[in-house]
Amino acid sequence: MTTLSHYKYVFQMQFLRNAGFLVVMMLIHILISIGIVIGFTYLIPNPDTSTILFLATGAPTIILIFTGLVVLPQQVGTAKTDGYMEFMRTWSVKRSVILGADTAIWLLITIPGIIVSSFVAHLMFHPGYDISWTIIPALLMIALTSIGVGYGFSYLLPPAASLGISQVVVFGALMFSPVNFPMERLPGWLQALHEVLPIYSMAEVMRASLAASAFDANMGNYINLLIWCVLGYGGAIVILNRK
Repeated sequence: MTTLSHYKYVFQMQFLRNAGFLVVMMLIHILISIGIVIGFTYLIPNPDTSTILFLATGAPTIILIFTGLVVLPQQVGTAKTDGYMEFMRTWSVKRSVILGADTAIWLLITIPGIIVSSFVAHLMFHPGYDISWTIIPALLMIALTSIGVGYGFSYLLPPAASLGISQVVVFGALMFSPVNFPMERLPGWLQALHEVLPIYSMAEVMRASLAASAFDANMGNYINLLIWCVLGYGGAIVILNRK
């Protein structure tokens, strides 16, 4: 069988195994994205256009972070506990095919939430979107980085440890990461940490693609995402290849 045929069958198997869960997660993503755009405005008295734009461009980033760094590790942990991970190791397909099929599935369930949150933000607040041609490459790069890193640490660590990290990530991404607010509001040591971690770069690339006239991303942000993406997927493939 060809690699394309392998990919098709792995995609079908993985999708059918998780179909019900994926539909639920798609709906949850929509609710979370709308909640960020609308709900966070209640925490800020008389939010200005700049604040609204940060929330409107931050919601898609949060969805991708939530998918790759929170939900995916939980699913991998369940697969390890159920013995499904060992079952996958018996498949006579390339490990990159398994990761590629899974990545496509996780990417697909994020699209409705991103579209709905952007549309709701535009209708309610008119934040001033200025969509750049980089929007599709940016979405793919952010998604691949988030999913790749999620695979990396969830395959490397025991289920309990990866679950703990995923909970720290979702709390940190919402409250202590410059996704929905400017980096300058954080203390210096946390700013330095975010220059290394991928979340800030994800937010910068997303903002520069959705509001190109108000934000820009530098080459360092793209390089940062590329490094984390390669490390995540590379580590996951190595671990899947272990006997």
